[in-house]
Amino acid sequence: MKRNCHECGTPLMGREDKKFCNDGCRNTFNNRMNRDCNNLMRTVHNALRRNYRILRELHDEGIPSMTQEKLAQRGFDFNYLTQIVMTKSGETYRFVYDQGYVLTENYRLQLLPPEE
Repeated sequence: MKRNCHECGTPLMGREDKKFCNDGCRNTFNNRMNRDCNNLMRTVHNALRRNYRILRELHDEGIPSMTQEKLAQRGFDFNYLTQIVMTKSGETYRFVYDQGYVLTENYRLQLLPPEE
């Protein structure tokens, strides 16, 4: 039975379960198959990294609170978080990894002190 590389179509020789003629063809094939998933993951990761960096910069600058509008102007995207915690007192803490904040009245964002 004649077998060909799944990527380039070159005839295969060797093991019966061989699917690709070399590592380059295997990598190209798998990257193409996972492109959509990888693009989505890359987009989400970039948004989380940007949000984290913005919150970290606010802590480093000693800014304890800011309006949602000013935070959005810095590039913060409120749709990307890693965790939401509801306290017994009814407050909602939102986190991007270890950087947390609470939304207060008047659309202000109060930063939570980072855990050391």
